[in-house]
Amino acid sequence: MAATLELTGVGKTYGAVRALAGVDLSVHPGEVHCVLGENGAGKSTLCNLVYGAASLDEGQMRLFGRPYQPKRPAEALRHGIAMVHQHFSLVPELTVAENLALGAGSWLRVPRGALAERVAALGDQFGLRVDLNARAATLSVGDRQQVEIVKCLLRDPRLVLLDEPTAVLGPAEIAALLTICRRIAESGRAVVLVTHKLGEIEQVGDRATVLRGGRVAGAGPLAEFTRDALVELMIGRPAAELDPALILGSGAVLAKPSDDLADGEAPAGAITPSSDGQDAGHDGRDAPKHTVRVSGLRLTRPGGGFALDGLDLRLRPGEITGIAGVEGNGQSELVAVLSGARRPEAGTFELDGVDLTHAGPAVRTKAGLGVIPEDRHHEGCIPAMSIAENLFLGRLAEFRRRGLLDRRALDAAATQVIARHGIKASGPRAPMDTLSGGNQQKVVVARELALNPLRCLVAAHPTRGLDLGAVDSVLTRLRAAAQAGAAVLIVSHEVPELLTLCDRVLVAYRGRLHGPVDPADPSAPDRIAHLMLGTAS
Repeated sequence: MAATLELTGVGKTYGAVRALAGVDLSVHPGEVHCVLGENGAGKSTLCNLVYGAASLDEGQMRLFGRPYQPKRPAEALRHGIAMVHQHFSLVPELTVAENLALGAGSWLRVPRGALAERVAALGDQFGLRVDLNARAATLSVGDRQQVEIVKCLLRDPRLVLLDEPTAVLGPAEIAALLTICRRIAESGRAVVLVTHKLGEIEQVGDRATVLRGGRVAGAGPLAEFTRDALVELMIGRPAAELDPALILGSGAVLAKPSDDLADGEAPAGAITPSSDGQDAGHDGRDAPKHTVRVSGLRLTRPGGGFALDGLDLRLRPGEITGIAGVEGNGQSELVAVLSGARRPEAGTFELDGVDLTHAGPAVRTKAGLGVIPEDRHHEGCIPAMSIAENLFLGRLAEFRRRGLLDRRALDAAATQVIARHGIKASGPRAPMDTLSGGNQQKVVVARELALNPLRCLVAAHPTRGLDLGAVDSVLTRLRAAAQAGAAVLIVSHEVPELLTLCDRVLVAYRGRLHGPVDPADPSAPDRIAHLMLGTAS
């Protein structure tokens, strides 16, 4: 069968950085073609070339056998190519309906009734549900991603580019998206899926191309590659050096609990919310001092109903606590309240005995609270500023000399951090928006871990969008923060990661935290699955 898309000898350079060199790739109708590689390997650059967001420097592209070199995304869209980007393109002030209509051309010219019918039809076909009347700014990250996917599918594309679309989704949403990918391919269309998660690739992929350092390290039918072979092609070192749970990622996450437990039956030892703030099961004897005390947090959603419903939480120094849960059960709002981005309607938040409930972000930072937000691009950094400036946001005064910023000292300090954290960049003065999503995340993680003192670290999806080697590095640094005495809270959909990293795991469900679950318990995956689905009494 003739290829939908063919790339031959494709190259792209940004200044002194060789993003792609001599890349060959072919995508056929009816297949899901997975593109793998480390952060900065060139995956997003490849997608941007095909989508017309970047121009080709060398080589050629052919679409359905004809020469193809789009000068802008609008041209790619006219050729039947749609893309779901790593970073959201929704207008926060507009409703979901208005954003979707904008994607179709102009919301002033799109009949609202017709749009609602088309969205409903997509929802029925692919299992996507969006609230057309909600403002984009009020949506969770997972809901925003679903809107982006609907916007893409509204165009009925022939080729769909998905640039790490599952990074912000929960287990159930990931399963639904993989089903969407498969259904799109089965309809005769071609799908390019960029992902780090081998568990997902094994479920949905037909063929794969592995990029490393901007070049093709390997390509072919997935059936010809073992999992370890793919890992070694991606990172250039044996898979045996990494934790197997990190390799699988959320593709291995329990879509449903064990059949050994009947519906409605709580797994043995399951624990429900306690008035003692998630310390149920702890007898209290010689209990270590709590670094963080969260009591009775209550927050109402814009559309009604509680996002946080009297939530309690205690964090201890030197301990890593994980929060799992399906998107929309209050974990995003909890992080927003702890960071100071949102104010609770009731309840308190104390750090080392100091009430920070109504304190601003700067006061919280000074008190020793580090926050890695779930949306790194919009909340964790300032894209137009340099890497160095983003690494030392809130600390730039340390580099002032006689009222002026000492750029040389700032660059020297940033260069050390860049090397220590393996951030792939042309230099400390490169703008943040020139980095891949994974490298932007590394900058945010490095900045928050460098706080002195660091009393508590709240990390929302800290490994989202990172390659396997970077995930291993970030988790090592989170462990080191806890060993240095910080209380660490990790919110993540990556259940295998939480079980590997955490001392205990709580589960967010309907605005409250349930648990804790001991990761060392063999039944922990089943317990977490039941708590996530609400089938534990």
